[in-house]
Amino acid sequence: MTAPSGSPAARTAAALDAAARLALHAPSVFNTQPWRWRRSGGTLELSADRSRALSTTDPDGRLLLLSCGTALHHARVALAADGWTADVQRLPDDNDADLLARLTVTGAGPADPGAQRLAAAITVRHTDRRAYGERPVPEDVLAGLRRAVEAQGAYLHVVRRDQMPMLATSTARAAEAERDDPAYRAELEQWTHRPPGSGDGVPAATAVEQVPRRVPVRDYAPGGRPGLAAGSGFDLGAAYVVLFGLTDRPADLLRGGEALSALLLTATAEGLATAPLSDTIEVEWPRHLMRELLADVGEPYLIVRVGYRDTDEEVPGAPRRDAREVLTTDE
Repeated sequence: MTAPSGSPAARTAAALDAAARLALHAPSVFNTQPWRWRRSGGTLELSADRSRALSTTDPDGRLLLLSCGTALHHARVALAADGWTADVQRLPDDNDADLLARLTVTGAGPADPGAQRLAAAITVRHTDRRAYGERPVPEDVLAGLRRAVEAQGAYLHVVRRDQMPMLATSTARAAEAERDDPAYRAELEQWTHRPPGSGDGVPAATAVEQVPRRVPVRDYAPGGRPGLAAGSGFDLGAAYVVLFGLTDRPADLLRGGEALSALLLTATAEGLATAPLSDTIEVEWPRHLMRELLADVGEPYLIVRVGYRDTDEEVPGAPRRDAREVLTTDE
């Protein structure tokens, strides 16, 4: 029986549907958007969509789980910004490894101002692969990013100046190893040349030309024409941060994705541009170097470049899937 329009049940269902739709804006590896939502009454379930896994680039599914975690946090933020409280169960079914989270609305009240600030950043946050300018990221802003990450159960390391050569070298070695792998090149081709209307992947319009950078940026338009010039900056003011956790178990990786979402949305709200870098995590030896950079205190999940844009020109957003492909309901 369908709940009458305007009833508490109908309002709850509408809020959960809206949260799942807003979560479509979450970032994901190669913009694969590897998740599915299912709503039943006042409960919203998040599942991994393994048909969108990257078997070569992400064979262990680390980046897939991080991606799903970003979608989970986006949905949580959307609910809190609308004044809804929800209980979150992570990995709630031992017999279903793909069921990653279950959100159950528990009540309604005043909107959370902090969540409203982050929710406002969801639709304006876009990965900006262009070079950033010389203006440094203030220490108090970096401290705020660290607090946002730790509040979600992960950790953040700001790469020191003396560690930059290790980061640059590991990223370059990862890129070289992947370029030499025909399976990787085929997977990159698949996700940079998507069928019209697919609403996913990394189009050339969002790729940046390849020029010398402090830390190399993945070439998303190999052999083609990228849509973005790198710009006149040289990332001199950019900060590079390593998102990490204590283990690479699914529960920690999911939390890591939630922390990544908190990091990116907080940075966007602070007026910063952001660009996640996963190359150095995708190849074993460079990932080992990142563990050394962390002094072996944790498992590196992702690198993020944050900084101030060197131009007022907006970067185009990546395509997003139709909500009808991602969200199903029992009503």
